[in-house]
Amino acid sequence: MSITVNILYTGKEGSAKAFAKEMTERGIVERIRAQEGNERYEYFIPLEEDETILLVDRWADQAAIDRHHQSEMMVEIAELRKKYHLKMKVQRFIDEPSD
Repeated sequence: MSITVNILYTGKEGSAKAFAKEMTERGIVERIRAQEGNERYEYFIPLEEDETILLVDRWADQAAIDRHHQSEMMVEIAELRKKYHLKMKVQRFIDEPSD
């Protein structure tokens, strides 16, 4: 079972893109990808929404997500979201094995 979390970050005047760029430049993205249980962590730009960035974040299980949420990186991420005045919309999907 994997859990995928899609997060839509929306801002103004390019702030969502700047957020994703700073996340990458500061090495936060690579540190998240290196965490146990992380299967995917990628940013995408929706064609029809210039002020939005989509994060596709997939984890092996809920325990991996919980460890990530308790990590020091979450403080850094929260500070950057605040710096760039971003709004978030979160969608969560659970992949279950099928017969």
